[in-house]
Amino acid sequence: MKRKTYPSDLSNEQWQLLERMLPPPEQFGRRRKTDLRQICNALFYVLRTGCAWRYLPSEYPCWQTVYYYFRLWRDSDWFAKVNERLRRRLRRQLGRDENASAGIVDSQSVKTSEEGSKESGFDAGKKINGRKRHVLVDTLGLLLAVKVHAGNIQDRDGAKLLFETCKDRLPRLFLIWADGGYRGKLIVWVTLNCLWVLEIVKRSDDVKGFQVLPRRWVVERTFAWLLKHRRLSKDYERECQTSEAWIYLAMTSVMLKHVKLEN
Repeated sequence: MKRKTYPSDLSNEQWQLLERMLPPPEQFGRRRKTDLRQICNALFYVLRTGCAWRYLPSEYPCWQTVYYYFRLWRDSDWFAKVNERLRRRLRRQLGRDENASAGIVDSQSVKTSEEGSKESGFDAGKKINGRKRHVLVDTLGLLLAVKVHAGNIQDRDGAKLLFETCKDRLPRLFLIWADGGYRGKLIVWVTLNCLWVLEIVKRSDDVKGFQVLPRRWVVERTFAWLLKHRRLSKDYERECQTSEAWIYLAMTSVMLKHVKLEN
């Protein structure tokens, strides 16, 4: 009997691309019997639909097995690594240098569920009690780094947490654009600690209502890509590290639709 498929399942070409990036099997212990393609399909299903682990359809492996691999790959930073490899490949295929020289930083405040109430806070600016997703993207909107933290942490302090996690693995980065919430002492801090230039993109006081700001719209589009995945409509996770893993996986899903398979 043919297995039922879902729109979130990987195509053959996407699986060939992703399979090459999977962690190698353990050298000791029992031989792996689990189909990793179905594990990946299950993860993309949870990400796209936002369902709880126990509500996984029977076509996928049991939820305990899927959750085991999710935690295994999360703790080994595999989600961040595969995001980086795909981003480099996609930039190369688009005729760009695989290492970005400029980026855009911004944050998104989201509500938390009861599970995520431990590491949360009230964002007075957005009037949201929850967490902030601080992201750094390149000029194409592809994710360079993400840091999830409590919503009561100011943007300037959250940006420091983000930059400290990625400053040593972005060798070509030089310029970062940001909105007015990042002005002040952060500009000097970025120059001294990261050797980057933080440029504030100001909104014109003469324009009323919505205004598309140069460079800033790129990161807003990235947030729109992320929110197409219902698991990210709120922050349902107990740990911020888990939230970051889902965000990396969401960007992996976006890039898999555009990256071409290379020999």
